[in-house]
Amino acid sequence: MPNFMQGTAYALIAVLLAAPIAHAQNSERESEESHLHSEEDGHDDHDDHDEETTLERVTVTTTRSGRVANDDPTRVEVINQEEIEEKAIMRPGNIATLVNETGGVRVQVTSPGLGAANIRVQGLFGRYTQLLADGLPLYGSAGSLGVLQIPPTDLRRVEVIKGSASSLYGASALGGVINLLSREPGEEAEGEILFNATSRDGQDITAYGAMPVNDHLGLSLTAGAHRQGLEDFDLDGWIDMPSYERVTARPRLLWEGDSGARAYVTLGLMQETREGGTRDGRTLPDGSPFPLDQETSRIDGGLIADIPVSERLTGQIRASAMVQDHEHVFGVTREDDSHESYLLEGSVIGNHESTNWVLGLALQSDSFSSDTFPGFDYSYDVPGVFAQIDHDLTDDLTATLSVRVDDHSEYGTKVSPRWSVLYRPGDWTIRGTLAEGYFAPTSFVEEIEAAGLSRLLPVSGLTAETAQTASVDITRHFGPFEANAILFASDVDGVTELEELSSVPGGPPDRVRLVNSEGISRIRGSELLLRYIRGDFKLTGSYLYVDTSEPGANGRREIALTPTHTAGMVAMWERHGEFRLGLEMYYTGEQRVEGNPYRTVSEPYLDIGILGEITIGPASWFINAENILNVRQTREDSLLLPVRSAHGQWTTDIWSRNDGFIVNGGVRLRF
Repeated sequence: MPNFMQGTAYALIAVLLAAPIAHAQNSERESEESHLHSEEDGHDDHDDHDEETTLERVTVTTTRSGRVANDDPTRVEVINQEEIEEKAIMRPGNIATLVNETGGVRVQVTSPGLGAANIRVQGLFGRYTQLLADGLPLYGSAGSLGVLQIPPTDLRRVEVIKGSASSLYGASALGGVINLLSREPGEEAEGEILFNATSRDGQDITAYGAMPVNDHLGLSLTAGAHRQGLEDFDLDGWIDMPSYERVTARPRLLWEGDSGARAYVTLGLMQETREGGTRDGRTLPDGSPFPLDQETSRIDGGLIADIPVSERLTGQIRASAMVQDHEHVFGVTREDDSHESYLLEGSVIGNHESTNWVLGLALQSDSFSSDTFPGFDYSYDVPGVFAQIDHDLTDDLTATLSVRVDDHSEYGTKVSPRWSVLYRPGDWTIRGTLAEGYFAPTSFVEEIEAAGLSRLLPVSGLTAETAQTASVDITRHFGPFEANAILFASDVDGVTELEELSSVPGGPPDRVRLVNSEGISRIRGSELLLRYIRGDFKLTGSYLYVDTSEPGANGRREIALTPTHTAGMVAMWERHGEFRLGLEMYYTGEQRVEGNPYRTVSEPYLDIGILGEITIGPASWFINAENILNVRQTREDSLLLPVRSAHGQWTTDIWSRNDGFIVNGGVRLRF
């Protein structure tokens, strides 16, 4: 067992031994049943314990355990609908702001030219994060633009698992899972339309409607149209904010039978055109123009069917399919390609007294096909079997063990175990998790997604990336306060990275190849969260510390674009159905940057925003000011490199914001 896992296990044991002492020093915990009883008896909507009670009643689906959030040994960060509505009026076109303001989660720009970004969880690379929709991989591997193409309009909840979840979802969940859960049709028809415009020439129109067809069948439809004009803030001829036009549509069908049977079907459509690079008539330092464009078409579909077999047994079928076509332009090079992803899964879910269990079979398939560079085509087929058992050892102690065995067509048999424990003495909640997982590497590391395949040598000899993750989580509620502390650690072996080469002996590097790093990348860190709720007022403070190291040419070094210190504060005064007023402040500390001729360490920066919303009848009018201090990376350095990088990009990495001060506003109509 690696040293960090030993250390974490010892720390977990120490915490578990110390917890009874804390239990003796605190009053007896109020049970979940008494919370629910007080609410049924007319518990006030603004009571200090409402949010805790709501969290206890939320049954999380991402862990497959069927437990409510506070009773699940696996910690699941839950973003509720109230928070989703706040973020939806800040950025109606995508979920980036929604997930970026979750502790331990960072949305990292991967392509300044296209504005692409991915989601990094607790310092791990974004390609390790599995993005799900209602538990289905409808976006495939998502890629660096996926998070920017999903509107939050129809979401009712977001569930986040940090650390390896390969035991539940296979290779794509090495670093964690973000599950986007949609609203479900109710007994009455409902709908909303949102109109938004920004001071940076952006416009959004989103719509959601749901209606019951009969006592068993409900339908919903989400649609959106989004536009952004291009911006060149420093007037150097390079587009700092690329333009795009995007339309989306997603109908859903939900059927529920009298016996408890349930079927969910969805279809998704998305079309986007995105343009960046040099402005018309402008050139790069080498004197050439460089258009950087991408057209994306995606269609996906999914099915979930729950079939009761007996009082204690339920069968479940899950299936999804996704086809995504790209037309890229990287300067004079055009790359056309297609990504496909499929899932077929069957499982049996059972419970007996204090034990829940799941046993299932899955078949996943992912493929890539390029018209321009067919040498990079791949097709992965991964049959697998998974199992999970969840058991109450005592009234205060619950443990979960899950394991998955995959037979990967390219990387062989992989075993991914995960063990979690929950201990709840008194007012304390203590969780511990140990997990292992793997990731099946492809050509599409962040740099290649941003620059294309033209400078990448054929891929060969790679091995799967593997990781071991551990965490200890301690939470306590006292009065109107909630305090939470998380210690986490990850060891990632065989990280795929680019090695620079030259096509001319002694010349500058102008080619790259993918290799597995010789050594282990280590991530250690902690998260702190303090929340205060009193009536209509909520104050949240957070802090994230991350200590990273990876093998380098001259010994170990920090992992690039991973700030050691980040912190946030959110104050919200809200009266439901009347008004909302909020203040947000986020601090990002120094980061190591690489491949940047202007600096090796970034500047820290502070991001401040103010949000206001007032509701009059069916209309909610809102205005949101972001980045009030007008932070912009091009105020510090140019984005353009003097010479094109070996892998093909013409820009430095983004370590700050690059849109400056921006205001958006509009109206949300409910009916």
